[in-house]
Amino acid sequence: MGKAYIVGAGPGDPELITVKALNCIRKADVILYDRLVNPILLNEAKRDCEIIYCGKKPTQHTMKQEIINDLLVHFTSQGKTVVRLKGGDPFVFGRGAEEAEALAKNGLSFEVVPGITAGIAAPAYAGIPITHREYGNSFAVVTGHCSKGKPIDIDWGSLAKAVDTIAIYMGVGNLSYICHQLISHGKNEHTPVAIIEQGTRVEQRTVTGTLSSIGSIVVSEGVKNPAMIVVGEVVRYREKMLQYQEMAQEQSILTSKEVIVI
Repeated sequence: MGKAYIVGAGPGDPELITVKALNCIRKADVILYDRLVNPILLNEAKRDCEIIYCGKKPTQHTMKQEIINDLLVHFTSQGKTVVRLKGGDPFVFGRGAEEAEALAKNGLSFEVVPGITAGIAAPAYAGIPITHREYGNSFAVVTGHCSKGKPIDIDWGSLAKAVDTIAIYMGVGNLSYICHQLISHGKNEHTPVAIIEQGTRVEQRTVTGTLSSIGSIVVSEGVKNPAMIVVGEVVRYREKMLQYQEMAQEQSILTSKEVIVI
């Protein structure tokens, strides 16, 4: 019998993949990969590995989830080593649990390989700690897009009151709705917000604002998915982090100009 590996490829920077995940790619007979997987990682596959794209964009799916499940079952039951390669972590809004269930129901062997999720990595690359003892001691990860479009099933009231920091995936298209929900449930309209586009990739950029202003900023800046939304006081730390980085760079330049005379 074969074996399937449901693998998290990390948030975009290829160096953020785990050693175990990379080993899975290298031994795979078949790889089913998603849109947000950095294609550089596919260069690690065997020359005879069958590589199949299963990418999904909002409202535009290359392959339905049911077909992906069927392919996993099909190739694994043929005795092959199959890797389902997913951006970030497969169990964080990645539908990895559904794929594991499909394999289990067919009596097939599988293993889940966790990956670094964008909700933590993208803010870190933007200079925003997801927790900080002075700015926020709790955080929640939330989807900003549901099967019906707007995330109407989310308990925005509890999030607005009980959590310091909110990391929202796939929410740019519903940003106005999300900000309205948080403000209407008691979140201060001046709460800082960061939008991190293409997190951890070379193309990463970050825009900041508040719950009341970020919507217009995103429109004027043309921010698009994939992007992480971070809501909370921890966003204010980004300014300090940028200052620290500038100071470190200046110190590095000064050090490199020092001349030792003997």
